[in-house]
Amino acid sequence: MIDSGSLRKLRLPATALFVVLLGGCAKKEPPKPPPAIAVDVATAQLADVPVYLSGLGTVQAFYTVTVTARVDGQIEKVAFTEGQDVKKGALLVQIDPRPYQAALGVAIATRDKDRAQLENAHRDMERYSVLAPEDLASKQTVDTQKALVAQLAAQIKGDDAAIDNARTQLDYTSITSPIEGRTGIRLVDPGNNVHAADTTGMVVVTQLEPISVIFTLPEEKFAQLSDALARGSVEVSAMSRDGAREFDRGTVALIDNQIDQTTGTIRVKATLPNKQRLLWPGEFVDMRVLTQVQRQVLTIPVSALERGPDGLFTYLVKPDWTIEVTQLRVGEQIGGIAVIEKGLKAGDKVVASNQYRLQPGSHIRANTTKPASAGSPPEAAP
Repeated sequence: MIDSGSLRKLRLPATALFVVLLGGCAKKEPPKPPPAIAVDVATAQLADVPVYLSGLGTVQAFYTVTVTARVDGQIEKVAFTEGQDVKKGALLVQIDPRPYQAALGVAIATRDKDRAQLENAHRDMERYSVLAPEDLASKQTVDTQKALVAQLAAQIKGDDAAIDNARTQLDYTSITSPIEGRTGIRLVDPGNNVHAADTTGMVVVTQLEPISVIFTLPEEKFAQLSDALARGSVEVSAMSRDGAREFDRGTVALIDNQIDQTTGTIRVKATLPNKQRLLWPGEFVDMRVLTQVQRQVLTIPVSALERGPDGLFTYLVKPDWTIEVTQLRVGEQIGGIAVIEKGLKAGDKVVASNQYRLQPGSHIRANTTKPASAGSPPEAAP
């Protein structure tokens, strides 16, 4: 039999074990909440937002001249280098001038001969005028002499015109550039005969400074651009096709006088200074037309916008770094920036990445590896 003392000794270890187990259960921690989701956080802020129209354009030389011969002859000299910049009036091609110099000499000699005859006719006229009152010269003789003087005077005027024509033809043997620009590929060589009837030309000269761009816009943008032109000069930018580089800035010169009904577009011509020669005739560029600047409007990154059944919304960051859905009314979306007309106020924080992982009430933390928005430092984690 087990006496009462031995029974008490057996109960003590069992009681201690129960206390230890009970203590272990009391120290068990509750389950941890899910980790915060890392996102980019942007701040709604007031900014000036430029409003642009965009269209595809083709660069064209401001002036283009195909230089052709205006007289027949043999090319004596080509005075330009292909691809050379030339001034207006610079010699390009010299045609053999000798036949035209000879023609000019003949015209001058003919005039001099007729002048001598006119002088003699004047002297005879003076003699007849003295003799006529004494009936030593008939009236018919006097009238005939007057007609001869008038005839010779008229002939000298014709001689002067012939001299001007011969001098002009001689001048045409020196072919000069009609504009300031850049020469293209030479189309003729020295020694070849050229003719005034030739249409192929000898070289093409293009003016590159300034330069023009013809581009198209949808016809529904006509009113917007027309209103901008009514307010004053409208700035345009010529961009690379990927939009990464701006080649030059200029102004809208005009809107074409009719809409293309087959494409529903309007043609617009812009003029750019092209001092750096980054624009070249025939090049395709993207054109951005600055029609207005919206002053101090509320903006967020376009990446913060989401589309749902009720329209556009964003995830608003609450003070406890959870999120809620906020419906938005959005205006212009330009260059990665969206103008917010309703739904946010300045200083509100919104989620700009990883929205697919979120739902209302999700706990978030801000990335610190890249800026939350252009020109602002990254949001710090709470």
